[in-house]
Amino acid sequence: MFAYLASGLLLGGAAAAQPGPFQAFLMGKTMRNGWRSTLKAAAAPLISDVPIVILVLFLLSQASFWFLHVLRIGGGIYLLYLGSEAWKSGRKARRAEDSLQVSGEPLHKSLFQGVMVNALSPHAYLFWATIAGPIFLEGWHTAPAYGVSFIIGFYGTLIGGFMLFVLLIASVGKLGQKVQYWMGMASAAALFGFALFLITQGIIELGLSASQ
Repeated sequence: MFAYLASGLLLGGAAAAQPGPFQAFLMGKTMRNGWRSTLKAAAAPLISDVPIVILVLFLLSQASFWFLHVLRIGGGIYLLYLGSEAWKSGRKARRAEDSLQVSGEPLHKSLFQGVMVNALSPHAYLFWATIAGPIFLEGWHTAPAYGVSFIIGFYGTLIGGFMLFVLLIASVGKLGQKVQYWMGMASAAALFGFALFLITQGIIELGLSASQ
């Protein structure tokens, strides 16, 4: 059981530390709404990953990857919207008198957006299809407690890592308006970059699939 728990801890920590659309989203949200609201969004994978895991383990064993290509395009479009929001928040931070001022966005809205970012990104699907899924199933077939220990370890370090990331970004934000402005711009650039990458990859892979 310890081996599966350790595997979950290591994989969750690695996933939280790896740059991606969700981390860019958390950065923008922290700079715009503050850490209290964004901490709740950091727990979004606990909601979004439930249908993701079920879909991946069921669909990928029976269908082609075409829906992942479509998902890339949909996720890219949504990230374009989030990037524009991060850009606007960065510009507001530059003009704000108080660099710690937040928008007062409802907590449920941040959580919903976090769920959407994770659900529309192919990274979680691919991760569960190629890495986490086989480990979990192997442990579950050996003994259900092994599979459960992997899940606990994985999401413990994943969500904990995301929350730590939010707190670090909030701490940096206290350094001043200029830092907050440039971090907002960096978040917007990252979101736009991921969006263009996902849309481009989705279109290319759909084209390749259609030509075969």
